[in-house]
Amino acid sequence: MEKLFRKNLPAVCKTALIAFTLSAACKQSAPPADYSGWKTYAGSRDGARYSSNNQINTQNVTQLQVAWTYSTNDKDTGNHSQNQCNPIMVDGVLYGTSPRLKLFALDAATGQQRWLFDPADEDTSARKDPYAFFKVSRGVIYWQDDAGKDKRIIYSVGNKTYAISAVDGKPVRSFGKNGYIDLAENLDRDAGSFNPFIANTTPGVVFKNLLITGMRVAESADAAPGSVRAFDIVTGQRKWIFHTIPHPGEKGYETWPDKEAWKKLGGANSWAGMSLDENRGIVYVPTGSVGGDFYGSFRKGQNLYANSLLALDAATGKYLWHFQVVHHDLWDRDLAANPNLVTLHKDGKEIDAVAQITKHGYIFLFDRTNGQPIFPIEEKPVSTEALPGEEAWPTQPIPTLPEPFARQKISAEDVTDRTPEVHKDMLDKFNMVKHQAMFTPPGKDGSWIFPGFDGGGEWGGAAVDPESGIMYVNSSELPWSLTMIDAVHGDNSLRGLGQTVYGRYCISCHGPELKGNGSSFPSLVNLEKKYNEQQAWKVISNGKNMMPAFKQIPDNEKNALLTFLLNLPEKEPAADNRSAGPVKEPASQTTAVASNILDEVEYNMTGYNRFLDPDGYPGIKPPWGTLNAVDLNNGKLLWKVPLGEYEELKKQGMPATGTENYGGPVVTKGGVVFIAASKDAKIRAFDKVTGKVLWEAQLPVPGYATPATYVVNGKQYVVIACGGGKIGSKSGDQYIAFALPDAK
Repeated sequence: MEKLFRKNLPAVCKTALIAFTLSAACKQSAPPADYSGWKTYAGSRDGARYSSNNQINTQNVTQLQVAWTYSTNDKDTGNHSQNQCNPIMVDGVLYGTSPRLKLFALDAATGQQRWLFDPADEDTSARKDPYAFFKVSRGVIYWQDDAGKDKRIIYSVGNKTYAISAVDGKPVRSFGKNGYIDLAENLDRDAGSFNPFIANTTPGVVFKNLLITGMRVAESADAAPGSVRAFDIVTGQRKWIFHTIPHPGEKGYETWPDKEAWKKLGGANSWAGMSLDENRGIVYVPTGSVGGDFYGSFRKGQNLYANSLLALDAATGKYLWHFQVVHHDLWDRDLAANPNLVTLHKDGKEIDAVAQITKHGYIFLFDRTNGQPIFPIEEKPVSTEALPGEEAWPTQPIPTLPEPFARQKISAEDVTDRTPEVHKDMLDKFNMVKHQAMFTPPGKDGSWIFPGFDGGGEWGGAAVDPESGIMYVNSSELPWSLTMIDAVHGDNSLRGLGQTVYGRYCISCHGPELKGNGSSFPSLVNLEKKYNEQQAWKVISNGKNMMPAFKQIPDNEKNALLTFLLNLPEKEPAADNRSAGPVKEPASQTTAVASNILDEVEYNMTGYNRFLDPDGYPGIKPPWGTLNAVDLNNGKLLWKVPLGEYEELKKQGMPATGTENYGGPVVTKGGVVFIAASKDAKIRAFDKVTGKVLWEAQLPVPGYATPATYVVNGKQYVVIACGGGKIGSKSGDQYIAFALPDAK
């Protein structure tokens, strides 16, 4: 009856009802923390993405104009460089990173540069490699001692986490190894027993003098262990470690059928950031899947603590509670955003809660003290019809509330009808993939992943208004297909070995025919026309953009891979040519151990395939990207509006469709939700009560990042990093600040 009532309610009444709901909720409690600044990633350590500043509000937001622009001049459109940084502001200084991972300090009111740290100055050999620092950093950490004399910026470049003086931009040489800690070390595993690719893309959190951090690792079966660690922020010394694949004697170890799993498996890492309850001393850690994303015969069981929200004692790393949102993940359903801490009001009680969004469009909501669900979570039966050797888990947890913020299923009726010709073409392609239900185990017949591999919810995260308990979260709504094939094994020739290596490391992104899939996964056909042997060797060894480095591949296999990719003659390069070419590390124990686990992978996926029509638009009916408001107090979806549009479709008479989106929202006491994220390269302000667009501004390239907002000298600013680079977008290197005009 309630859904019917809401469905038939006139629009004006719906708006009034939502406004009443929000205003009533706002009277329930005051914000539990100081949200007046933007001193940390996501604005505050509780991950709220909320600002109590209200100088910019629903009445004057239309007057926003560009206050300043800052450019680092290191974009690389040809190589799809990106900038996903959510900058921070401390004492009138804005700190952030560039596409080439330079760290800068700006006057937050004017955008004038105070200092710049270039990581290439610390690694001079990297200057010879144009791709060495085209990675991703989503933010930085500020810390100072009690006396306020030692002020540091902590940020990561690949596997190195630096301590940089916030005063002058110089490395703090007393920290770690001459100014940095190496995240590939101190993992309680022999460094030769896993893939050495490790990077840190999202900042961790600081509790007292502890830097608590996760990291990105490879997604293949030979991934490094994804343990969560705390380091002394003064010295860089490791203080505690939590093994996300439990070691003998640790809680959860008994759940693993293979008692040697901790020795050979990796992943279960926290790459999306964390949130901190400072008063209780609890850190909340979301994790991803165990290495080997789509086939898991070698990792039987539920796979604790992968795909889980972990609550740990921040001082010691001691386990407090966890909830696993996907059992035995076969669909790359990492928890991709840090959770939001919020105080809710339910059944007349005040509850300190933690909310975790997911790629598949759900919100899992728990009492943050004990992990008890706020609303029931049901273990629902799912298909176990899987590939030989696979043991898919028979149930998956589904929240009864809050209501999902993304569509959960598609059918032939959802296929685009943009034109009759496009509809027929896409319907034929849709029907070629057999399975439509969520959590269908991967197979050779193919299945639809919807929401897609990039969400639903993604690393941009959600914003929560602590006064009302309303969550604001953006979502992409694009199906991707998942199809498996037998693992590729070439013959005994050098080219055949290269084909085998390609099947192990490259096929999931570039496909069995080397054709790739869009700008994110470029075609490797005729690669010899783009790279010579030495250039290709560097890309494979050092990575490029989001492509990880493959240093673990031994020389003979790299030579074989290059022979296959570049159509080289079937012979080993001469010794003098090798010495004049790329520096080639000797094979190590890594090779043997990595090969052993990779030999157990009997199936590969054919690639990350978006369901796009011939013109590049999503192959289903809109919306293709949305912004959503969800009342966490009662679990109800309040509103859903398109996020982004295609100007050319608008001119054809189509309403706003939304676009794929990357980056998150910010909500303010002034009644506004700020978000860029959309492919159309705009930043927008929405009314947080109604979802109406109040203001928008064109950016030079898409702002695939989360904005920051702060007040300096009595003026409120909104800043967005314009990096572009994803899904065919041009790359950029600008930060743009908006503010109200000065009073005359």
